[in-house]
Amino acid sequence: MSARKDLPGRMLRLLALLQSRREWSGSELAERLGVTDRTVRRDVERLRSLDYPVTGTTGSAGGYRLASGKNVPPLVLDDDEAVAVAIGLAGAAASGVDGIEDSSMSALAKLERILPARLRPSVAAVGAAEVVGRADAPRVDPGLLAVLAACCRDLEIVAFSYESRRGDASLRRVEPARLVSAAGQWYLLAFDPERDDWRTFRVDRIGELAPTRHHFTARSLPAVDAAAYLAESFAGAEYRHTVRMVVQLPAEVVHGSFFRGTPGTIAPLGLESCEVRLSVDSPALLVQYVAAIVALGADYTLEASPAAAAVLRTVGARLAAG
Repeated sequence: MSARKDLPGRMLRLLALLQSRREWSGSELAERLGVTDRTVRRDVERLRSLDYPVTGTTGSAGGYRLASGKNVPPLVLDDDEAVAVAIGLAGAAASGVDGIEDSSMSALAKLERILPARLRPSVAAVGAAEVVGRADAPRVDPGLLAVLAACCRDLEIVAFSYESRRGDASLRRVEPARLVSAAGQWYLLAFDPERDDWRTFRVDRIGELAPTRHHFTARSLPAVDAAAYLAESFAGAEYRHTVRMVVQLPAEVVHGSFFRGTPGTIAPLGLESCEVRLSVDSPALLVQYVAAIVALGADYTLEASPAAAAVLRTVGARLAAG
């Protein structure tokens, strides 16, 4: 009889928790499993007796970790985790990672075969969903993502060449913090010691990546989370086409007409008016956002950069002539 068949349900849940994170404290495991610290210690000892490599430190603040080795158990997923993995694999086609579509569908098929019968219909239904990504989204190398993710996890300084959106090349040496996927593109949030500030880097513009084997102490993120910092960076950036509009509507009304992640800011000027600043590289996006505000039907004034003004005049003339 295999060791897996000797494990009661609670110990399988313990294995699943140990597989989901690098290290757990005894009290955290006890809370998740609804048992006492003593029971956790007893279950950990039983896993060790079955040759599962659970390592730990002694004392009241001791932690537990599932070490690597030949006796590491097969992946254990609970019902919700299995469906979550299936959803992630089905949605991978829109992730912008090069070659991920075939790999994700292959992995989904393998997952479906090994799951309990009660979960297979749910996973199959998720796999039948059609996911449409941005056709123009840049593709990134999965190996590059894997190295960056590992350096974020291990707090390892990384060096790379980088090309800015203006085409300027530079060599960077940064402390990587988080990877963020937004609107079909991947970004690295990192602290740049040379500039003594946080920076975001488009992963598809990173080249000649090299971990340095030098480690750093984790810093507090400059926002609530990495996604929030990315949104703030987009809002404050200056791109080719920039407009500023004063709109005679409350800021919350104008804000509610846009999707999250709009490249600009909306600031109240009073209870019944606000200032909208939009800055984008794409003429199509500029027209889309300005038209959305005009369609609200309120009075407004508009100031535009020369490039933005030219785009708006051209589109306006064509619409009037049509």
